[in-house]
Parts: sequence; C-alpha cells; structure tokens
Amino acid sequence: MAYFSIVGNYFQPEKITEELAIQPTETHVKGDIIKKTSTTTSSGTRRRVETDWTLSTGYQESSDINDQLKPLLRSLEGKEKNLIRLKEEYELTYIFMIVIEIENNEKPAMYFKKDIINFASTIDAEIQFDLYIYS
Repeated sequence: MAYFSIVGNYFQPEKITEELAIQPTETHVKGDIIKKTSTTTSSGTRRRVETDWTLSTGYQESSDINDQLKPLLRSLEGKEKNLIRLKEEYELTYIFMIVIEIENNEKPAMYFKKDIINFASTIDAEIQFDLYIYS
C-alpha cells in the first residue's frame, strides 16, 4: 500500500479537497476521538493529535512499490503550486508512506523512479516506510 498524507495542526480537510479537486480516502481532525484500541488510555479515550488528509491505494499485491506510487503521483501531478501554497499557508507536512507486508520471504523491488523523487522534492515531502515481515 502507498498513501500520501497532508498533516498539520489545524486546517479544514474540506479546503484541501476543494483546492486539489481530489476526494481523499480518509480525513481526521485534531481532537477527534480515536476508536477504541489496545492502546487506549485509562480513561478509555484517545484523541487525534493532528489533522490529516490522506489519499491511499489500499493494500494491493505487488512486486514493485512504484506500482502503488504511480497512481498517487498521477492524481497529484499538476497541483504542485497549490500544494506549495497550502503548505505555507497552513504549515503542513507532506508524507508519502509505503507500507510493505512481506510473506514467504517475497520482497518487492524497493527503489524510486526519478519522477517520484522530483515531485516529492518539489513539494518538500517526506518519504517513509512501514515494513511488516510475517514469514
């Protein structure tokens, strides 16, 4: 899975949706209650510590991380000026996250094509990995 997240303290996710003309996969607002998990506090309530707007591919079987990054990039291309302006206006952080689940020791190709590197650099985005090895 790959996703692009816009993260910040306070912004209206609807403004990002409107500005980019892209429907996010999910959004959360700082202070929203997080559904009960095994890490809830003794009071039983955890709240979001930041606001986020996320566009995700969802989990897909793949042997190359670029198969998931390409559709994200296609959705965002041409919106660099808007993203740069929004980043400055709302003090946002941009993150490309690649989530890899490895089963049966089958690892995907893990490299970035130039267009991904250039785009991430242009909008000052971070690139992060989550790696889960099951067998």
